Amino acid sequence: MGKHDFVYFFQEGVKNMASHRLMSVTAITMTVGCLLIMGTFTLVAVNAAMNLSTLSNSNEIVAYVDEDWTEQQARSLEERLLAIPNVTAARYITREEALEAYTEENPEEELFRDLDPGIFRDRYALTIGNLEQISITARNVERVPGVAKVNYYEELASGIITARNVAAIVSATLIGVLFVVSMFIISNTIRLTTYDRREEIAIMKIVGATNGFIRWPFVYEGFLMGLIAAGIAFLLQWGLYEAVAGAVADSDTQRLFQILPFRRIWLPVLGTFFGTGMLIGIGGSLTAIRRFLEV
Repeated sequence: MGKHDFVYFFQEGVKNMASHRLMSVTAITMTVGCLLIMGTFTLVAVNAAMNLSTLSNSNEIVAYVDEDWTEQQARSLEERLLAIPNVTAARYITREEALEAYTEENPEEELFRDLDPGIFRDRYALTIGNLEQISITARNVERVPGVAKVNYYEELASGIITARNVAAIVSATLIGVLFVVSMFIISNTIRLTTYDRREEIAIMKIVGATNGFIRWPFVYEGFLMGLIAAGIAFLLQWGLYEAVAGAVADSDTQRLFQILPFRRIWLPVLGTFFGTGMLIGIGGSLTAIRRFLEV
C-alpha cells in the first residue's frame, strides 16, 4: 500500500465518519465509557495489589510471650516460630525495647516516660510471606507453648484482599460486556456507511477493485473512532485518577492506603487505552464488513 493509498483511505475514513456523525459520536462515546470503566477498575485492582504487597512486606504478626517466662526461655521460641509455615522472619523484642518504641511513638504522653519495662511483655515481630494466610498463620502461632497472645491487622488485610478481588472480577465482567457493546455499535456505524455507498461499491467491483481496496476505508473509519475514543478516555481517566487520589490523601490521615502516582503509570495506561481502542474500532469494522458486505 503506497503513500497515496494511505492518504485516500484516511480521507475516505474521515468522510464516512462525517456522513454519520450521530452514530460516530455514539460509537466513540460508548468506547470511551468502555475504556474509562476498564481503566478505573483495573487501576483499583493494581493499587489494591500494590498495597497488599506492601502490607505483606511491612505488616507483622506480634506474638507476646508469657509474662512468667524468662528472657532465656523467650529467646528459645525463635526456632519454633520460624518453623511455622508462612513465617519468614522472627525478630525478638525485649521489654525494654518495647517501652522505648512506645515512648517514641507517643512523645506527647510524658506521664508514661518513666514506666517500668516490667509492665510490657517480651514479644516477637513475625514477618509473614503470604498475607492471605495471615489468619491461619496467627492461629498456628497462638498454639506455640509460651505464646500468650497474638496481635495482627486482620480487618485491614481482609479489606485490601476483598477490594482487589472484587475489582478484578467486576473489571473483567464490565470490560467484556462493554467491549462487545462498543464493537456492536461501531459495527452498525460501519454498516450504515456501507449501505449508503452500496452503489459506489458495486461500481468499484465492476471496474475491478479488489476486496481489500474496498475494505480499507471502513477499517480506517473504525481505527479513527477507536483512536479518538482512546485519547478522550485517557484524558478523562487522568483527571479522575488525580481527583480520587487527592480525595483519598485528604481523608486517609494515617496513610493506611497508598496510591500510585499517575506519572509512574501513565505510559502503560496510554498504551493499553490506545491498543484497546484501536482493537475495538478495527474489530468492529471488520465484523461489519464480513457480515454485511458481499464483496
